[in-house]
Amino acid sequence: MAALVAGRDREEVAAVFGVSLRAVGTWWAKWQAGGREVLAMRPRGKPVGVHQVLGEAEQAAVRQAVLDHRPCDVGLSGQLWTRRLIGGLIAKLYRVQLTEPGVGKYLRRGGLSFQRPDKRAVEQHPEAVRRWHEETWPAIRAKVKRDVRAKVKGDGGEILFADQVGIRSDQVTGRTWGEKGRTPVVRRSGNRFPVNAMSAVSTKSRMHFMVFTESFTAEVMGRFLDRLAGHFDHKVHLVVDGHSAHRSKKLRDWLAAHPDDVELHFLPPYAPELNPDELVNADLKHSLPKQHQARDQAELATETHRFFHRHQRQPHIVRGYFGGPHVRYILDENPTSFRSIGRVVLFSFNGREPVLELVAGAVDGYDTAVVERLRRLICR
Repeated sequence: MAALVAGRDREEVAAVFGVSLRAVGTWWAKWQAGGREVLAMRPRGKPVGVHQVLGEAEQAAVRQAVLDHRPCDVGLSGQLWTRRLIGGLIAKLYRVQLTEPGVGKYLRRGGLSFQRPDKRAVEQHPEAVRRWHEETWPAIRAKVKRDVRAKVKGDGGEILFADQVGIRSDQVTGRTWGEKGRTPVVRRSGNRFPVNAMSAVSTKSRMHFMVFTESFTAEVMGRFLDRLAGHFDHKVHLVVDGHSAHRSKKLRDWLAAHPDDVELHFLPPYAPELNPDELVNADLKHSLPKQHQARDQAELATETHRFFHRHQRQPHIVRGYFGGPHVRYILDENPTSFRSIGRVVLFSFNGREPVLELVAGAVDGYDTAVVERLRRLICR
């Protein structure tokens, strides 16, 4: 338009911008009628959400069912959701057939994506995890604060999370580039030998470790505690899992002899995701085999030592282990309740019979007929 306003003829403008003479004439007429605003680009096609087969409440119900349940829980096959299975759920609930791309559009609009799921032990008790978040962990933190105020052994208490890990010489992780149809080969020692390690991390970006080749026993744990206590001039509150070595009589005797040095606290059973030191273990198992080729146990132990020494000199990495989604509660001074609030539906099991309940905070306009259909699917 600036060229036409400056006096250029339409043929010249069309040639410069590579458009037809008719298009230039149309733009010029719109410019004269309404100015720049008339020429502004506007979204084309139907607005998002217009003429959708599923309403907002129905989409919310499907989304919550996918997040809270497995396909086998609602009368379908399998443990993991696919677009085909979600389309089957929609057909059962609403008598509507959708294509897989159509199902994918609804899922993306609901903020869902196709992911590799985390693993959880079936033996894990949600009530024990809830008590840890709402009762046990706040009590441990309050006890440490009391130790700090009382200045128990020096400057007061400190919380560390510890765990043991094993590395094998034949472990292969990661990917590499190779020719299509031909799997790349990684050459390693044909001998199998393990190396074990015990490590502990704190929110103050400290890391402590011990590498050993024998099996993990109460004696090994006692040696680790001796070394750990020697690094502190104050009491250490050590959070560990329920390994038999942690609950052995030998270790109880050691703790009784060192009441001002170390106090143990136990995580809920089958809940390793609550321990940030598990992320240290995963980092070790992922990076060590990918970067080094140990020929014997001594080399593997040396590389394991080097991994921990390097991380000790990188406190920002140690601090980052507390940023995982399941361990962020450790850094939260005012943790909120982990109870389920505001869900559309909640399924609980009383013996073998599932019970369906509407929960406070449900989506407005939720179709109770859909709730009844979903209940029948699960009870089937």
